Amino acid sequence: MQCFSFIKTMMILFNFLIFLCGVALLAVGIWVSVDGPSFLKIFGPLSSSAVQFVNVGYLLIAAGAVLFALGFLGCYGAQTENKCALMMFFLILLLIFIAEVAGAVVALVYTTMAEHFLTLLVVSSIKHDYGSQKDFTQVWNTTMDGLKCCGFNNYTDFEDSPYFMKNNGTFPLYCCSDNDNGNGTAPGPCTEEKAKEENVQGCFSQLLHDIQTNAVTVGGVAAGIGGLELAAMIVSMYLYCNLK
Repeated sequence: MQCFSFIKTMMILFNFLIFLCGVALLAVGIWVSVDGPSFLKIFGPLSSSAVQFVNVGYLLIAAGAVLFALGFLGCYGAQTENKCALMMFFLILLLIFIAEVAGAVVALVYTTMAEHFLTLLVVSSIKHDYGSQKDFTQVWNTTMDGLKCCGFNNYTDFEDSPYFMKNNGTFPLYCCSDNDNGNGTAPGPCTEEKAKEENVQGCFSQLLHDIQTNAVTVGGVAAGIGGLELAAMIVSMYLYCNLK
């Protein structure tokens, strides 16, 4: 009985924290979606790129709603010993866990297909928007500066882009590593000859390399999240099975 009471209390506290996180994410997501300008004033110009590039407001709302529902169901089910709420909590967590495992399997099995799809999508966007869309251009500049890379595949991604056309057939300075002084400015233009000679790695390849380099950390985080989800499912089933 003492073990049951302890697990019940821990279940309530754990899910109350999840509930609070969900409320916070929902609040920030709604704020970003409804009143973006005031959000951008606080967090600076870089947030403008991120918000518009990945629609982070909607992403936060979705994540917040899931955490809100999970936290409420877990906390309510444990506190009131409601078997229906505990079963719903278990099923939602199980669906999330299955989706994560399926996503990992698809990513491993269909990496080449995903790379081909992303190449078609991202390179097309670069050729159409880089140099003409301010936010899109700023996101790519930040990415290339942070990862020390050039384009999605290499410098050829920028051929026929608005930037390429407006700058007399030259490429972003990130594609010429010997010209870059750390802030995207350089004494000379990045010509095709320089870019070809430098052969700066594409951002996709660089990102994969960074993930492989930090595979232990990434795997540890993924395993930790999966372990927490499994533990939460086991605890919810324990409470469910021991309720009268």
